[in-house]
Amino acid sequence: FYKKEDFKKFKELIKEVKSKYPNKKGLILLFSSFENERYKFRQNSNFYYYSGLEEPGIILSIDLLGSQVIYMPKYKETKAKWTESVLSDFNQKTLERFKIKDIKCLGQACKGYSIGPVCHKEQYDNFIEELKNYISQGYSIFTVYSKSTDQCLVIDQLSNIMPEFKENIIDISDIVAKMRRKKSLEEAEKIYDAVNCTIAAHDMAARIIGDDKYEYEVQAGIEFIFSQTGARPAFPSIVASGKNGLILHYNSNSSKINNNDLVVVDIGAEMNYYCADITRTYPASGMFTKRQKELYNIVLDTQKYIEDLAKPGYWICNKDEENKSLQHLAYRFLDKKGYGKYFTHGIGHFLGMDVHDVGNTLEPLQEGDVFTIEPGIYIPEENIGIRIEDNYWLSHDGLVCLSEQLPKEANQVEELMAQGLDDQDEEYDD
Repeated sequence: FYKKEDFKKFKELIKEVKSKYPNKKGLILLFSSFENERYKFRQNSNFYYYSGLEEPGIILSIDLLGSQVIYMPKYKETKAKWTESVLSDFNQKTLERFKIKDIKCLGQACKGYSIGPVCHKEQYDNFIEELKNYISQGYSIFTVYSKSTDQCLVIDQLSNIMPEFKENIIDISDIVAKMRRKKSLEEAEKIYDAVNCTIAAHDMAARIIGDDKYEYEVQAGIEFIFSQTGARPAFPSIVASGKNGLILHYNSNSSKINNNDLVVVDIGAEMNYYCADITRTYPASGMFTKRQKELYNIVLDTQKYIEDLAKPGYWICNKDEENKSLQHLAYRFLDKKGYGKYFTHGIGHFLGMDVHDVGNTLEPLQEGDVFTIEPGIYIPEENIGIRIEDNYWLSHDGLVCLSEQLPKEANQVEELMAQGLDDQDEEYDD
């Protein structure tokens, strides 16, 4: 499962840990996600970043000399009848090839064919005993321990069983976030693939939107494109018409679209564990009214203004550096036009394996960052919500808009929608 790039990543992780903690010996522990019967399995981003492995319920142990041990649940023989296992066919030759010292059982056999985040001592007893042995030798445990995730839940439960575990944990979330924030060319290409899929889905949305259509019909077209290309939604698709466009994370998608509505479509595909996040605002009639176009162009001008500013040395948001904070500069731009108070969210966020990806926003933008720029205006008294969002990569050549192929000038949006309306007319004629 490892590629050359994966070896480079975990070697760099070891290097960073040893650099920050030069006088400590220890283990790096990475915890995978668990299966959930309601959703298709999705690996923990940190775990996948370093391992490329999609096996659920396992723990990857890396000592600071570089050798690795995988601890996996012990299943009954019937597991293969119920679900796939990436590790089931591993042999000694495979272990040597991937520089894995060993694959060991976490503990006693599970009752079923999967293991969950609720930690049963007997299912982890072998791992617990080995961990106790390491800790008794003065080992520190380096792991990501910063959010209320399944991984942290397991750590907390293991700590209840073995108090010395938590006492010796050193959180390396900052090291992992720093590594994941800087995107390589290979990662940018993966995000670009997700962006292209999302552009195709927007094209479909623009063709479906129209008077008397329902928001969920548009969502169905969007997610058909995702499925057709082997992607999945990176987050719940937003198709918000009329007053629903005022709700930033609206995802009921149940209302009928009226002819005078604007429709905010905020969607993103996830492909190969990398995400896109692109928003366009469409006029349901196919043509912006004079007022809608006026507001739309103000939002678009704001985005173009921030695009021109975004470069190393500026921050996405920094209240202590307002003259170089894209958030504050966007607000000032809109406020001069009388719409500052109607800009009610952030100007952007980091993008990568997660939609709101890791990265320290207190640090200025730097080469390798991938982020969004997404100004918006939301006017409750007019039931108008408008947002335009694109995805950018800050390369050594400057700022690259990964989603530039998706039309966003007002006349281009109208032309795109006209194609869809023509298609609908032909359908009715048939």
